[in-house]
Amino acid sequence: MSESYKLEYIWLDGHKPEPSLRSKTKIVSSEPASAGDCPVWSFDGSSTEQAEGGSSDCMLIPVCLVPDTARKNGYLVMCEVQDAEGNAHPTNTRAKFEDDTDFWFGFEQEYTIMDGTAPLGFPKDGYPGPQGPYYCSVGIENCVGRELVEEHLDQCLAAGLKVTGINAEVMKGQWEFQLFGKGKEAADHLWIARYLLARVAEDYGVSIELHPKPIKGDWNGSGMHSNFSNTDIREKGGEDMIKAICEAFGAVHDAHIGEYGSDNEQRLTGLHETQSIEKFSYGVSDRGASIRIPIATAQDGWKGYLEDRRPASNADPYRVAARIVNTVKGVTV
Repeated sequence: MSESYKLEYIWLDGHKPEPSLRSKTKIVSSEPASAGDCPVWSFDGSSTEQAEGGSSDCMLIPVCLVPDTARKNGYLVMCEVQDAEGNAHPTNTRAKFEDDTDFWFGFEQEYTIMDGTAPLGFPKDGYPGPQGPYYCSVGIENCVGRELVEEHLDQCLAAGLKVTGINAEVMKGQWEFQLFGKGKEAADHLWIARYLLARVAEDYGVSIELHPKPIKGDWNGSGMHSNFSNTDIREKGGEDMIKAICEAFGAVHDAHIGEYGSDNEQRLTGLHETQSIEKFSYGVSDRGASIRIPIATAQDGWKGYLEDRRPASNADPYRVAARIVNTVKGVTV
């Protein structure tokens, strides 16, 4: 009897202002070695805000394949969406991002584990103690959700996703994972990691909140700080080049904000390690700036990478990466 393989096709729907993840399982009789070995599939776009009922077929085009070690003979298949004529669907933000593996991205994905309508670890009526002891904490009085976070980390690593670290964040119940990649692969891996995070959370009876300000008041919001570099930034560098790139980002600040996630004005207030959404600034080792120039970059001949601290936790990494690439490529020194 031949083996059967479970392919979990994952795609972004048409929900606004940010897409939601959707997925469904296809059983095949031969083991795929790459995304190209996975058959094109279809789905009902009228149920995902991507088509009308009278012409509802949308196509799933596999673009990234990784093992799904939580399932026997399982694989996770990240897909682009096309219409029935083979054109990139308007919701297909990946297709609008011209790949460039010379660009390296390090995404810092913050999120909040929600127990009902409140973050995990918050009292049923009220709030925990003020922020301060929760960041990178240990011990049940300050650190909650570790079992879920560790399981997610293990599944990401087993899948070959390029996760580089995790830590508890500033607000209780808030965590972060970091992920590195080149070009589109970085964004593909981040979306798959988000999918695994939501799926793992199902087992614990909690949900994952990517809203940039899930709890109003004197609490940190959630971002997706985006570290980036290309060969010139990594190897050529120079203070003039780095500052020219930062100035170029400032000149198109509003265009970047438009790609960096909804409700971000609730997070980018100038407080809680952010710059105001109305302003643009950059500085060495400045976590209150729009662009942070890492101290190591400045000390190493102004070579290394830069950190855009503006993207919200709910931002689409395809859109973020595309906007960063576009701006950097427009700089001449």
